[in-house]
Amino acid sequence: MVLPKKLICLLFIILLSGCSNLNLDKNILEPELKEYKDIPKVFFCPVNDCEGELFKVINSAKESVHCAFYDFDLERSINILDKKRKTMDIKLVVDDANFDNVKHLKFAIKDSSYGLMHNKFCIIDNKIILTGSFNPTENGAYKNDNNLIIIESFYLSKNYEDEFNELWDSEFRKGNNVIYPEFYLNNKKIENYFCPEDNCAYYVAEEIKKAKNNIYFMVFSFTNSRIATAIILKHYQGLDIKGVFEARQVSKYSKFNLLEYQGIDVKKDNNKANMHHKVFIIDNKTVITGSFNPTEGADTRNDENIIIMHDKNIANLFLQEFERVYNE
Repeated sequence: MVLPKKLICLLFIILLSGCSNLNLDKNILEPELKEYKDIPKVFFCPVNDCEGELFKVINSAKESVHCAFYDFDLERSINILDKKRKTMDIKLVVDDANFDNVKHLKFAIKDSSYGLMHNKFCIIDNKIILTGSFNPTENGAYKNDNNLIIIESFYLSKNYEDEFNELWDSEFRKGNNVIYPEFYLNNKKIENYFCPEDNCAYYVAEEIKKAKNNIYFMVFSFTNSRIATAIILKHYQGLDIKGVFEARQVSKYSKFNLLEYQGIDVKKDNNKANMHHKVFIIDNKTVITGSFNPTEGADTRNDENIIIMHDKNIANLFLQEFERVYNE
């Protein structure tokens, strides 16, 4: 059937109009940066004051604070949330293993299903995201090696808010795929995924496969075969690879012995507490971090999140932290 020329023209105009609206919406929805102009902001505990930064960003809230934490015992931040609940939308999800610390809070619920609610994130006023490996606890702030990232972005806040709403509705270990898996902030590409629904291990392995020169990593626990295989293949290609493992997590299930046997430069950390990072730095320009340990359980049984930042400046900050941890 041959379509009339007028109909073809009409369809063409509608198509162009739709594309134009999509582009316009994208430009409108990414808000002007205000509170955190020089972001993403990156902090490393205990070198930096992670507790102070957490308190500051929560205290800056004007409308809402939604947080999902595996563990939470910092009294100052708990108290400010309790104070703000009288005038704002405050919600908190904590894993059942650590719920006793916050069970007195009327705005807190627990995850009681199989696996872990292992996230460490907050959404502030539907525009500012706090994420990383940092559990807001005394140990997390003052003893363990951790990272804390603060970013202001419509797209990222939408992703995390959707994930938080699933948790708040007791949809643990399942949910919809992330809405904005890739976007640009300040002309830098950011990716964002949630486990288990988005298959986090796949995206970590894919970034490793793209490596051309070097891969450096710091991991609390590492048992994932897909990611280990990707690293080993890059080692055979001659890339510079170094890794630091939390010493207490090196067991028969850990990939430490396998990587060491393959001739890869891996170390056990010397922190008397925990080396709690979950970080991969690729080619000095890409950083992967979040709550996601490269383990089978984190990929398939836990609620987790990762953020992938394609930003040389951010990568340089993480490289400095890697050198500190590696050389201790």
